[in-house]
Amino acid sequence: AHEVNEVFFDNVRVPRSNLVGEENRGWTYAKYLLGHERTNIAGVGISKRELARLKRIASRETRHGKPLLSDPLFSAKLARLEAELMALEITNLRVLAAEAEKRSPGPEVSILKIKGSEIQQSLTELMMLAVGSAAIPFQRDWINAGWQAQAPVSPWAIPLGAAYLNMRKTTIYGGSNEIQRNIISQMVLGL
Repeated sequence: AHEVNEVFFDNVRVPRSNLVGEENRGWTYAKYLLGHERTNIAGVGISKRELARLKRIASRETRHGKPLLSDPLFSAKLARLEAELMALEITNLRVLAAEAEKRSPGPEVSILKIKGSEIQQSLTELMMLAVGSAAIPFQRDWINAGWQAQAPVSPWAIPLGAAYLNMRKTTIYGGSNEIQRNIISQMVLGL
């Protein structure tokens, strides 16, 4: 399925009977819907699940005979990512509380979109770091004549390369992160 695209409608005419809401208020309605979309794009629940998966992978993968999870540099990256995810979750809860009180979300939805997409990308980057070349779909030895052994790949490593590549789009859809930063600068700083 095609997941990232842009659609243009030129010279569109809509019968009055099919009008949704008030005439000439379409962008206002679209911004409201985009706020909800960006809150959803943050993907806090999915990122929490993927963080737990990353911890499992890092506890199984070894470096120099020890679990990767015990490597201080890897653990520091993991801890920082977990702290960022906790902050994202709190921001998400604030946005949901505002919506429950019928208050319009402000720049927080753009912050959610930016940080959520960056966290999703960071998770896949750390997963790739954890499994290394095992995430490459095909290894050179596998295609050499006479190769008889089973591919030496952890079962959790196989889909990680594709997931890593797929997550590159998260900073683009729903309004690119660059556009979100512009929205924040306009709403907060009045630029």
